Amino acid sequence: MAINNMRVQFALASALGLTAFVGLPASAQTTGTTIAANAEVTESCVVTSTALQFGGADVTDGAAHAGTGGLDVMCTSGTAWTATADVGTGTGATMALRGMTSTAGGGLPLNYVLYNDNTATSPWGDGTGGTSPITGTGTGVVVPIVLAGSIPLGQTGIPAGTYADLVQVTVNY
Repeated sequence: MAINNMRVQFALASALGLTAFVGLPASAQTTGTTIAANAEVTESCVVTSTALQFGGADVTDGAAHAGTGGLDVMCTSGTAWTATADVGTGTGATMALRGMTSTAGGGLPLNYVLYNDNTATSPWGDGTGGTSPITGTGTGVVVPIVLAGSIPLGQTGIPAGTYADLVQVTVNY
């Protein structure tokens, strides 16, 4: 009986030992953290232009000559902006009446008016001399602005040739 008793104890010990290895789950450890993400979106604007083109202008025909050009303004969404234009480089230019100079040099300027819209009703400038700036609020996409120009009639003394002017555009935001 002692042998049978040992066999039972061995069988019982084996069964319990096996249960101890199989029945107990492994103890897993975890830890964690968070990652902060931060950014500051700054106000910014980008402006590009297309030339004000008048094409061929016959100053002896007794008519004004229209031209068109443009600005593309892109500002950060919600950013208020103001676009101004200076008098340009033409001789005797004013905000209300700018002048293109002959590329051959000398001579009279070919006067023109630069408007801040395509209806040619509001001269564009810096807010002085009867001009108005262009204003807007950024949307995050390019806003195209059509500019208009007019060569007034009555400039019959201007010699034939190519005339040009450079107007500085500034966008404040």
